[in-house]
Amino acid sequence: MTSSQHYDLLLEALPEDITVYAVDMRGFGGSTYHTPINSLKDFSDDIFMLLEKLNVESFAVAGWSTGGGVAMQLAIDYPEQVEKLVLIESVGIMGYPMFRKDENGQPDFLKTKEEIGMDPVQVLSIQMAYDNKDKATLKAIWNMLIYNSKQPDEERYEVYLEDMLTQRNLVDVDYALVHFNISDQHNGVEPGTSDVFKITCLTLVFQGENDLVVPKAMGDQIHESIKQSKYIIHKGGHSPLVDSLQLLVSEIVTFLK
Repeated sequence: MTSSQHYDLLLEALPEDITVYAVDMRGFGGSTYHTPINSLKDFSDDIFMLLEKLNVESFAVAGWSTGGGVAMQLAIDYPEQVEKLVLIESVGIMGYPMFRKDENGQPDFLKTKEEIGMDPVQVLSIQMAYDNKDKATLKAIWNMLIYNSKQPDEERYEVYLEDMLTQRNLVDVDYALVHFNISDQHNGVEPGTSDVFKITCLTLVFQGENDLVVPKAMGDQIHESIKQSKYIIHKGGHSPLVDSLQLLVSEIVTFLK
């Protein structure tokens, strides 16, 4: 539900000798959405092509939430270019499942874009808010799930809400997350590729104790699977950009340098 706009606090706090390219992925923010995505790899390939255009030969990559999965895919596909990874409340290595209950009360995984598009909680309610430009509903969702520990100031929050309305790929992103699985286990939808074990670069994993979107178990599994990873657990929720900014900046600067 975000573009690079939501990185503003971090970008303002980083020292000037760190060069940052803040990317609006396809279908978010100011980017176009002419060709729908089907996987997180579509996003990571876009970013790599952008960096080639910019003549950036090697880099560290940071990703928040869904962006963490994109960052891991970049490190898997382009190990010589990705020097370091920063994963901020990242989706897990087995993706992000969506399911309904079957007639026996057991979880029935949603797999197709059609099934996902009909999900009343994670999709229809949000898409309806987008369509109606209903920022009050979006704000209520974020206060409940993301800014459950701390909120940004009102002026900045309003900018974030306006930015959320630019998302044009909601169902496609959910589909990509459901089918993302770089672990060595089946996730209920896809068999694992075991590609996570190809990530050999130094990795910083930032995980909130009170994250209601990405459970701590996902952070634990990332840390356990990426051997050269440092695991930072903070007391906030899904947005350390707001909850734990000073700690986040300090750890990133130390990690990069």
